[in-house]
Amino acid sequence: MAQQHILQVSELTKKVRFILESELNTVWLCGEISNFIAASSGHWYLSLKDQKSQVRCAMFKGNNRRVRIAPQNGQQVLVRAKVSLYEPRGDFQLIIEQMESAGEGLLRQQYQLLKDKLHLEGLFELHHKQQIPKLIQTVGVVTSPTGAAVRDIITVLKRRNPLLNVIIYPALVQGDQAKYDIAQAITTANERNEVDVLLIGRGGGSLEDLWAFNEEIVARAIFQSTLPTISAVGHEIDTTLSDYVADLRAPTPSAAAEIVSADLDERLNKVTELLNRGHFALKQQLQRSIHMLTNFKHRLSQVHPEQQLQNKQQKSDELTIRLQRLVTRKLSQLKHKPEYLEQRLLSAAPSHQIAQKLAQATQLKEKLTNAQQRLLSTKRDSFAHQCEQLHIVSPLATIARGYSITRDNQHKMIKSIKDVKPESQIKIEVADGVINAKVIGVQENETN
Repeated sequence: MAQQHILQVSELTKKVRFILESELNTVWLCGEISNFIAASSGHWYLSLKDQKSQVRCAMFKGNNRRVRIAPQNGQQVLVRAKVSLYEPRGDFQLIIEQMESAGEGLLRQQYQLLKDKLHLEGLFELHHKQQIPKLIQTVGVVTSPTGAAVRDIITVLKRRNPLLNVIIYPALVQGDQAKYDIAQAITTANERNEVDVLLIGRGGGSLEDLWAFNEEIVARAIFQSTLPTISAVGHEIDTTLSDYVADLRAPTPSAAAEIVSADLDERLNKVTELLNRGHFALKQQLQRSIHMLTNFKHRLSQVHPEQQLQNKQQKSDELTIRLQRLVTRKLSQLKHKPEYLEQRLLSAAPSHQIAQKLAQATQLKEKLTNAQQRLLSTKRDSFAHQCEQLHIVSPLATIARGYSITRDNQHKMIKSIKDVKPESQIKIEVADGVINAKVIGVQENETN
């Protein structure tokens, strides 16, 4: 078997990068900004994420100068970016070329996607356009019957040609139901076939207000109309898909009314409008050619020194950011080290140890005092109890109940008559004192 070629890591990353950039090229992406960094070089580095995934992005200063918003973490944005690979790390990343807020940006993206789709299907081609009749007797108007647009149209028609008949096909022109109303009104006008030309439009407003005229169902209803159609949506600067599909675009509803009631000058203006449409078609073709040229330039730019320089700048920015973080962390450690050493020194200082010993001695003294007090209290209670018990068996208590104790001159207790003789001196102790007496005689008990 032939020996297989073994790739170096740099060769692999280069091949993967070429595949990504040549196959995917430019993409639109909506996501939430996180880890945003504005480098000192002027470049931006960030991540775009949703609930499941995230991707690293870079936006170089030549492009981010044109951004009208101030990016910040947590912000939802819509970006146009080139899919690429950062070769030094082998990281998949996006090179952002355009950034805008997600709300209006998503609508514009939907508008562009549907526009491209309808354009590829041929709905904008000139050979599908019908000629606006030169002699018009009846004009149909698809719009809101209570809006300012219908009043402007009727006013202009009456002023320029009072003999014209006007038929209103009422429809909502704003909200979720509007697209169905407009499409149905166009269908109804074609089924009745009672007008020479059909005006479709409304007054000006925001992109959201005019969105019904960017819906596919409305564009296809206009394209399928057998009646000549004039799109008159918003102001002159407003452009909707209805304008591209209709047989003719009027900058305003009033201008549409002037077209259908045009005199010689207006017909000349119509020729100018046709020329403008031809110019627009040529411009579209030119843009497609430019797009193809841009793709070739992009592939060529991958080996351009400027591209290599941008990669080196990105790597330099990354190393600078890592160095700044390392220095900041080291400075923080050095800042807290003296405090740590001071705390250790204070803990080992004799004064601190003396204070600890004094606190310990005070604690032991309090324990000893408490123990002595408890012991003294216990001894007092025991002594009181013993005194009480002693009092119970004391002879004094017996004497207090009316008894007495007799002793001889030697203070010996006399317990029997045998302990005394007649004429002996004795002492009798009673409760409140001592009685000195002399024995006159003794007498035994009869029981003895």
